[in-house]
Parts: sequence; C-alpha cells; structure tokens
Amino acid sequence: MTLKTTIAAPFRHLRKAAMKKSELVYYYALDRKWMSTEQAAMLLRNAEEDGLLAREGDLYKPAFDAGTVTIPIGFKPTSAIFDRKDAFGEAVTRIAHVLKKEDTEVVAEMNRLIIEGFDHNLLPEAAIAIIARRHKVCIDDLIPVLEKNMKKGDR
Repeated sequence: MTLKTTIAAPFRHLRKAAMKKSELVYYYALDRKWMSTEQAAMLLRNAEEDGLLAREGDLYKPAFDAGTVTIPIGFKPTSAIFDRKDAFGEAVTRIAHVLKKEDTEVVAEMNRLIIEGFDHNLLPEAAIAIIARRHKVCIDDLIPVLEKNMKKGDR
C-alpha cells in the first residue's frame, strides 16, 4: 500500500477536493487510528515535499486525481509510508538494472563525468540525470526530487 493511496484515502472517503491540515490529521490519527498526530503531520509534510499534496493557503489538495486511486476494503497503511524515497539511490539502482551493472559501477561512471567532464563543477544529482539520459533510462518521476535536493544548498 503506497503513500499515494494513503494520501488519496481521506479525499475519496470524505468526497472532498481540499481539506485543512487539522481535518487530515484528524482523519489519519483519530478517525482511522492509523497513526499518531505527529506521524500524520509528518506524513503531510513528506507528501508535500514529494509533490503528492499541494497547499493553497490553509487547504491541502492532492496533486493527482484522487478519484483514480483504488482504496482497498480494509486498507491500513504500513510504516513504509514514512520511509523517505531516496531519489538519487533509486536513480542509480534503475540505471544499474538496465545496464546490468553494479550500483558502484554507475557511481564510478558518475564520478568520472563530474571530474573529467565538468572539472568538479557538477552536482551528483545533475550528473546522475545526465548518465540516465545517456543510457536512455527513464527517471522522469525522480527529477523533481533530485532538483529539490540540489536547491537545498546544504553542500
């Protein structure tokens, strides 16, 4: 059961297009008893960072069509919804899988690109995107997270 299913659940169940943070926290923590209020707040923050929730003022809206998400009967999210997606690691893994190489070989290729091709003036997130494009590996879903990581400025 995915994060997307968890995010879609209150909007589908309550038949609302937008909800306040307090309504969502109430739904997850008190109504469904799926998690604590702190976990519900963290879930909303993570979903917003991952681009699954959009905030307009004090209202949250799903950034996807919640009506297309099937919520199974008896659905209850697992703790996996709190695991942060490592976009960089996922990109490396996808490239390695397509090329039938080890992750370390892909990282080595990325490092060569950064050093030899850009004289140390390229961030790893950008380099892995270039490597993926060179080898025609689709990482389009990871690009927004990679871009966000590059803009954090914690280097």
